[in-house]
Amino acid sequence: MLQAPAAPAVSVFTPAPWPLWRRLLFRFTAIYLLLYLSPLTWLGMFPGISILSDGYNQAENWLVTAANQHLFHIKDQLVPFNGSGDTSYGYAQLSFFALAALLGMVFWSLVDKRRQYDRLAYWTLVVLRYYVASVALSYGIVKLFGLQMSFPSLSQLATPLGDLLPMRFSWLFIGYSKPYQFFSGAVEVLAGGLLLWRRTATLGAFVSASVFLNVMVLNFCYDIPVKLFSTHLFVFSNLLLVSDARRLLDFFVFNRPTQPSRSLRFSNRPARIAQTVLKVAFVFFFGIMPLYQTYQSFSSPPSPPGPLKAGFYEVTEFRSSLPDSLRWQNVVFETTTSGSIQTPDTLFRQRYRRGYFVYRLDSTQQTLAFKKLSGDSLPVLTFRLARPDTSRLVLRGLYRGDSLTVTLRRTNHQFQLAERQFHWLSEANR
Repeated sequence: MLQAPAAPAVSVFTPAPWPLWRRLLFRFTAIYLLLYLSPLTWLGMFPGISILSDGYNQAENWLVTAANQHLFHIKDQLVPFNGSGDTSYGYAQLSFFALAALLGMVFWSLVDKRRQYDRLAYWTLVVLRYYVASVALSYGIVKLFGLQMSFPSLSQLATPLGDLLPMRFSWLFIGYSKPYQFFSGAVEVLAGGLLLWRRTATLGAFVSASVFLNVMVLNFCYDIPVKLFSTHLFVFSNLLLVSDARRLLDFFVFNRPTQPSRSLRFSNRPARIAQTVLKVAFVFFFGIMPLYQTYQSFSSPPSPPGPLKAGFYEVTEFRSSLPDSLRWQNVVFETTTSGSIQTPDTLFRQRYRRGYFVYRLDSTQQTLAFKKLSGDSLPVLTFRLARPDTSRLVLRGLYRGDSLTVTLRRTNHQFQLAERQFHWLSEANR
């Protein structure tokens, strides 16, 4: 009599208890990530409930400031984020997050006696994976269109190389070559895309760790003020790899077979639907929408040309009783209504030993007004303008309380760097 084959035994996976050091490290890391990622601040994207994110930001600012005054003493008056992520407030915030995570770890260890956190660790890494993916996509998409680093302007080309600071030097190095910037952006987009799916998440973490290692080293070596942020992204990418450390060591080091990675799967249909909806929403908001908006910026019509012919102007005459140290050496008018002067005069916005300005030409009155910034209400200088011929401009007016006459002559000055040279065949090192 035939008998039905015996049903295979069902093995129930029982997570092994974690050693103490791993539990403490996880508790510290989880709290630090919660503070750093600040999920409540994400609510600021939604109208009507942004009051929660505003309240959270105010509370965090108060705590960071108070901790700095009584404990850290990084600086008496903290400078907030202002385009630089390495301000004194950034370092005080870092110190506060580390201290809060340490105290939270101690409290958590006293009230929670669990021996493992496999499920919580899994979801922590999922949130971290999507965060790293969102950053990689946002920076990568902008680079695809060459909009993060721009090609050197005429004023920058007229600045001696030795006057540039390391950050600006590196920025222009990348902005000079659109293909290189596209390549670096494509790798970041690749990392972000791979991180969105479990099957490719480990490969995505490898790519993102490589990308952000390069960014971090660039920031440190060229004094770019994004050191804290890029270091966090590099560490976060490696945290994603730590979860697969045993499998990676078996494959790359010990030459042993590896087991498939374990992932939590929802057993009920509503949860699987919710998971799919959230992933689609993430791809839309952090992938498709940024791609569309960046393309719109890229394809938008260029700014209308300025009323003065753009180019490099030599100062052929500078008549004033002011000291020679304030003398103008040359003037650049950009394709827009901005420009710069080679002068150390602080009436203009000083950058790399050039005075930058925004100008407004009144064709009726034949006056030329200079402002430091486009948002300034009043000009710092106003001149009467004369144009003897197509290549010369004559400015007359008061300059620091003294009469001034400046004659400018437009030259066909050619900067070799602006020629975008490329040679397959190079017979000598150029």
